[in-house]
Amino acid sequence: MTSLPQLQRQIIHCSLCPRLVAHRERVAREKVKRYREWDYWGKPVPSFGDPQARLLIIGLAPAAHGGNRTGRVFTGDRSGDWLYEVLYAAGFANQPTSVHKDDGLQLRDCYITAAVHCAPPDNKPLPEEFAACRPYLLQELTLLRQVRVVVTLGQIAFAAYLTARRELGLSVPSPVPRFGHGRVFSLDGTILLGCYHPSQQNTFTGRLTREMFLAVFRNAQKLLEQSR
Repeated sequence: MTSLPQLQRQIIHCSLCPRLVAHRERVAREKVKRYREWDYWGKPVPSFGDPQARLLIIGLAPAAHGGNRTGRVFTGDRSGDWLYEVLYAAGFANQPTSVHKDDGLQLRDCYITAAVHCAPPDNKPLPEEFAACRPYLLQELTLLRQVRVVVTLGQIAFAAYLTARRELGLSVPSPVPRFGHGRVFSLDGTILLGCYHPSQQNTFTGRLTREMFLAVFRNAQKLLEQSR
């Protein structure tokens, strides 16, 4: 069976989606003024974290000038600033900031992946791009044998996780769970938590506050303690 490190190498070398390849490489060439001196990653962004993690976080896709620039998921943009700050506060990270892939950040009992591993135009992957990337998520769900709690950042990641469960032959309740911030679902030994994505649209408008965001991960921490 493929190991997690082998799987991440496969992800980095993936070129299945021509539209995503063209976009990520164009962004890496053209850059933006504030990051003109950066050598952009410009490839699919691998997952990151503790291979023995009991907490799995699923996001949507890398940001054009975040993960696509730094080479680490949720690193180098405002959503990552929010995520790693709360992971540190909840005890899942060794530091509250993440600026590049070699900054010393380590995750504890936590693993982060995405429904799509390339930065998409307008942050909107196409259905066929989700489908092309799904086998990587399926393999991660198989390899991450200790996962007990899954936090999905946004409704799309929530749906991607449920779709992956179906494809793996795992149970999905009927009626199908409906996404909502802070909602909790028990799925045959795995707890699913819905969480608003820490996008600028959500954080600037106050739809997601730091207190709301931290509360989700405090709850994840409590649920893991109860499952010991």
